[in-house]
Amino acid sequence: MKAIIKREFNSYFTSPIGYIVLAAFFAFAGFYFYVTCLIANSSNLSYTFSNIFIITIFLIPILTMRVFSEEKKQKTDVVLFTSPVKLYSVVLGKFVASLSIFSICISINLLFAVIIAFFTQVNVASVLGNFLGLFLLSATLISIGIFLSSLTENQIISAISCIGVGLFILLFDTLSHIIQIKFISNIFSDLSFMSRYDNFTLGIINFSDVVFFLSVCAIFLFLTVRVFEKKRWD
Repeated sequence: MKAIIKREFNSYFTSPIGYIVLAAFFAFAGFYFYVTCLIANSSNLSYTFSNIFIITIFLIPILTMRVFSEEKKQKTDVVLFTSPVKLYSVVLGKFVASLSIFSICISINLLFAVIIAFFTQVNVASVLGNFLGLFLLSATLISIGIFLSSLTENQIISAISCIGVGLFILLFDTLSHIIQIKFISNIFSDLSFMSRYDNFTLGIINFSDVVFFLSVCAIFLFLTVRVFEKKRWD
């Protein structure tokens, strides 16, 4: 699996994708930090992290669109079916590589905390909670993006479908308030990524929120493995 992680990680920097994602994330995150903290003269990074939710929804599809789509387009996915490497190792390797790239992106927020520390006291627990929430959110969305990439050989379709799913997820919180049927409303409320992520931005770390993101991540990685297991035996 180490070889797969290294290969996939390096591939992001042999194409423009890695640089585009890093540059875009740093630019938007820096803008939100400047507006919500420096201009507002506030040491609260919660607003910066809240706004980054939207950035994440649009950037992760760019990061994951080629993970398996490119393999299928070039017909190199056949190697996955014939090689002795276990499928879950391939999927996890690609997942870890993508998550590593995005972890570099979100690490900029730790720099923001250091900048604030020069002027006032920083709530370290709150910053770490925000960082953990963003890391879990990223991991979950990456697992969804990888699953969608495994379903098509067209990178554009993979990216658009991932953005569509992300925007639909963004609506869960709104739907939970406007739907009058209580049990359906409760379902959307329980599945709301935004409300669970907002808890982290407020410095609240609930075990149930951590389990939720990890569970959704595991489900989509499992589904990705199943996609290729089915094709292996067809």
